Amino acid sequence: MRCEPWTVLQVRNLSVEVGARMVVNDATFAVMPRDKVGLVGRNGAGKTSLFKVLGGAAEPKAGTITRGGAFGYLPQDPRIAGAFDGRTAVSHILSSRGIDDDITRLEKLRIAMEERADEHNIARFTKAQDDFERKGGYAANSEARAIAAGLGLKADRLDLQLGVLSGGERRRVELCRILYGGSETLLLDEPTNHLDVDAKSWMLEFLRGYKGALLVISHDLELLDEAITRVLHLDRPSEADAGTIVEYRGTYSQYLRAREADEARAVKMATQQSKEIDRLQRVVERFGAKASKASMAKSIEKRIDRLDADRVHAPRAKRTLAVKFPDAPSCGETVLTANGLRKTYGGPDVFHDVSFDLGRGERILVLGLNGAGKTSLLRILAGESKADDGDFSFGYQVQMGYYAQEHDNLQGEKSLIHHMREMAPVGLGLTETQLRGMLGSFGLSGDKVFQESSTLSGGEKTKLALAMLMVGRNNLLLLDEPTNNLDPSSRDAVAAALSEWNGAIVLVSHDTDFVEQLAPTKVLVMPDGQVDYYSESWLDIVSLA
Repeated sequence: MRCEPWTVLQVRNLSVEVGARMVVNDATFAVMPRDKVGLVGRNGAGKTSLFKVLGGAAEPKAGTITRGGAFGYLPQDPRIAGAFDGRTAVSHILSSRGIDDDITRLEKLRIAMEERADEHNIARFTKAQDDFERKGGYAANSEARAIAAGLGLKADRLDLQLGVLSGGERRRVELCRILYGGSETLLLDEPTNHLDVDAKSWMLEFLRGYKGALLVISHDLELLDEAITRVLHLDRPSEADAGTIVEYRGTYSQYLRAREADEARAVKMATQQSKEIDRLQRVVERFGAKASKASMAKSIEKRIDRLDADRVHAPRAKRTLAVKFPDAPSCGETVLTANGLRKTYGGPDVFHDVSFDLGRGERILVLGLNGAGKTSLLRILAGESKADDGDFSFGYQVQMGYYAQEHDNLQGEKSLIHHMREMAPVGLGLTETQLRGMLGSFGLSGDKVFQESSTLSGGEKTKLALAMLMVGRNNLLLLDEPTNNLDPSSRDAVAAALSEWNGAIVLVSHDTDFVEQLAPTKVLVMPDGQVDYYSESWLDIVSLA
């Protein structure tokens, strides 16, 4: 089925199911050329699941989706197929227009022409060269690199193989590929994740000038206010509810005001309806037993049934997380010592001669621009990767927990409760009820605890990974961007819990508010390995990191 000529996306009676639960039911909407649409809703409502279906990465339960023109879809956690097959980052970006294949073909024809310079080979090479020029192939490399530079990818990183880049860098390469592709419609799920302040500014400017249609999910309030003119609200109050789409026209700020007014009207109407139903029920109870009034009572009961069927339900109060990390077990005075650490991926050193120590209860903030080796350092300390030189050691009775930026430690086919069981120390004898309580403190409750972790949204994966740290009874936490994908209230709750925790922390974050709440004791600047005492002046660097 083709889109109507004036639409780029037509959705009819769409239903989306995740883990045997209907997260979207009977949604119908259209997206026009140049529309700028924000998809909003609570963490875990099903926004990412809906996007997967719209982007063609998953099948709907029911309904139809028709797309017009080329689509560029950025998942929240992109897994680039063939990321470790030797392709360079710039080749992957150029692949969005087929330029990488054109370059390979042109090179083969050139070699063939040099080996045998007959009329046939010369003609084939000349035609391919003319086609390549008409397609803009000779300008392609510089155009791709200009977009990459805007997104904070250094020129020398683009020539490296995808497999040696950090998860954040690979995500920016994938975003660059999608933007370079020139699609008529963009579906972007959290596009500003892993972007520093300059890259985010560039991204906002790009979206302002983008001539195609845009659908975006983001917790970045500045992006939502700057980039969108229409909102689709996925209204799914709880896990037991099927979500519905409610449309609002205007900016994100205008949507917030309109939504607040809608909820206030719903509360008022629900109150009035409840009062009327209660009044009528009292009439039935008063006269139902009298034979002379029985027919009237029956008529009123039918009226009550009609009112109940059309009943408006007041919106539930927004739930805030009640997170508290258990006290850190006692350990030695020195928690972590690193000496002369060096890391390379076959080219120049990412960092070298990095040395520092961390005392009991101290917090060290790891700073550095993109590509400075922050994630690589934490992966080494977590035992996920090996240093090429140097060593490190943990102190007496230190128990380490690691939060991976890309949720690498989550097993997609395993349930949430399975992850908690695996992380729980055997000696503690925690019951399933206690484990579910810990998940519940992060808003992961009910049947959701039996879902596979692959079905979770990015924000829910973050909450699961943090809950796993809570059950581990650690006294040292390695945290690599732990607030990515969290909504503002959840981020504040996690920050408050960690700020009160008495263990040691090695932290990588570009979230200035989060860093300020955690109040680090010192700073490690990468890739130089410079150690300094923390002060508020370092916050200016955090958002650039």
